[in-house]
Amino acid sequence: MNSLFLRRVFVWTVSMVLGTLIGWLMITFMLPALSPDKNAVAISVAEYGIIYFLVTVVPIGLIFVTWLDYYLDTRIWPD
Repeated sequence: MNSLFLRRVFVWTVSMVLGTLIGWLMITFMLPALSPDKNAVAISVAEYGIIYFLVTVVPIGLIFVTWLDYYLDTRIWPD
């Protein structure tokens, strides 16, 4: 395996983990905090919905892919 392949795997792995973490924090803590209902409680992924969670997490992960691609010069996105 060459260095470029390892950097690409690193970028995808770290980006999707960060996207999942940020997405989970958003639906668990940010949504109830921004709710107009003063008695709002934390929302679980199961309650939010798996498909909705994936549709939330993947774009956030792609933002991290973009930045890590730029800084690690993995050339995942075309120039």
